[in-house]
Amino acid sequence: MLSLHTNSAAMSIQRTLGKTRAAADTSMTRLGTGFRINSAKDGAADLQIATRLQAQTRGMNVAMQNTQNATSMLQTADGAFSEVSNVLLRMKDLATQAADASSSAKDKNAMQAEYDALGSELSNIMTNTSYGGEKLINGGKLADKMNFQIGASKAETMEVNFKSQIEALGTAFKAASKSYDDGSAGTELTGAGTAADQIDKINAAIDALGTSRSAIGAVQNRLSHINNNLGNMASNTADAQGRLMDVDYASESANMTSKQILLQASTSMLKQSSSMSQMVLSLIQ
Repeated sequence: MLSLHTNSAAMSIQRTLGKTRAAADTSMTRLGTGFRINSAKDGAADLQIATRLQAQTRGMNVAMQNTQNATSMLQTADGAFSEVSNVLLRMKDLATQAADASSSAKDKNAMQAEYDALGSELSNIMTNTSYGGEKLINGGKLADKMNFQIGASKAETMEVNFKSQIEALGTAFKAASKSYDDGSAGTELTGAGTAADQIDKINAAIDALGTSRSAIGAVQNRLSHINNNLGNMASNTADAQGRLMDVDYASESANMTSKQILLQASTSMLKQSSSMSQMVLSLIQ
């Protein structure tokens, strides 16, 4: 039917032109941002999934940082214990030397002075070693239960407790050195027959120290494995998020080219549809 008031061809082309223009705009937005989903209307379900995956990835990245911080803290403690080991070995040397009959009273007094100084340094290391401005050993973080957040969810925690090891160290050090206990001079090497007894006491302290360092090393190894696993999970989760959110440039470029051709064709046909009105006018001339 030929009509002046209704040009169905033009209206159909206009609708198609509007849809094609919207599709072309979407393609250009995707190519410009690099994301397939730029708003909820682009994929509501996929956006929800991708957001959840992103939250999980970010949580795991922070958990990886937590494991690294925890490892640094434990390395600080282990470094302090390494120096404690050096102090104990020197104290054992002095006790062994003082126990020998060839050592004179003056020799033993000199050895005792050094022994007392070493005992005071043990106390200094155990009391004042800190990490991040907080005490770490005696009265510090390692002296109580610790919880490390090692994952993106509330349940992913790691409980560590060195309290018994730290208490055993304190007991062994007090037995080995009076200056460690209260800061006063002792008679461990100058008293009759006491130097030989100190050898066993220092050996006990060394054993207690080895137990503590072993426990710390085991936790450090576990944290290393946790960090590696978190890195693997974070990488795979980020890949999954990318498959949902990222645009496929090859496919989207071809799609945009197709829409641009359709826009040109629709515009040309819209212009041609105006000739229908001219045909109506020719009938009534």
